[in-house]
Amino acid sequence: MVAQPNAEVDWSGFDPEDYLRHNYAEVGAEDRDLVGSAREFFGERCAGRSDLRGLDVGTGANLYPALSMLPYCRSLTLYEHSPTNVAWLREQVAAGWPSWSRAWGPFWALLAEHPAHAALADPAAVLARRAEVVRGSVFDLDPAAGGWDVGTMFFVAESISTERAEFTAAVRRFLGALRTGAPFFLAFMENSEGYEVGGVRFPAVRVDADDVADSLDGVATEVVVGRARSDGGKVRDGYTGMVYAHGLAR
Repeated sequence: MVAQPNAEVDWSGFDPEDYLRHNYAEVGAEDRDLVGSAREFFGERCAGRSDLRGLDVGTGANLYPALSMLPYCRSLTLYEHSPTNVAWLREQVAAGWPSWSRAWGPFWALLAEHPAHAALADPAAVLARRAEVVRGSVFDLDPAAGGWDVGTMFFVAESISTERAEFTAAVRRFLGALRTGAPFFLAFMENSEGYEVGGVRFPAVRVDADDVADSLDGVATEVVVGRARSDGGKVRDGYTGMVYAHGLAR
């Protein structure tokens, strides 16, 4: 595989509508398990809160990580690097999430199995009010300027370059943007060989559960690393499963 650092990737070629159609037109078994795990983790760690500042890094066209935090947050920063994804997200916010009916209702139904989510009668409207779309690279997250109270980052650190060092740096930059003790939930494509969106090939680095645990060493506490359950179906070729991790930022 040819080395492809993050800085050499043309992220203006990322097509969010193609990504949405291909990955979230229906709820796959692995995503179902991730949604349930995030729902229960945040339900326990954020119980009774509605005033937190949430951060979702690399949102793109995947809303369910941010939605998993929504009941507990007074504001949600959707932090995204690709200019096409940023434009798409801003259009979605301004229009009250028109993609909701095409994708996010079934995901919300899973989240609403928890009473904190079920209490939000119009989650799309709530998300539109609380979300702020910010363009930026994960490597530009400034610990001194952040201090977010809760965070998610799904399918980002391993999916932005072929470099193992950049994978670790991305995880640690994300954790550094959270305040000490902030709950977080991460997800990764296991052993990804790269992926195609709208006919454009994007890089990845192969990681497994041990690599995820190593990347969190010294920057998080109460870490749990697991593997999403699958029924054998895959959202695409070229990966072996989905790994998740949750814990508290150190």
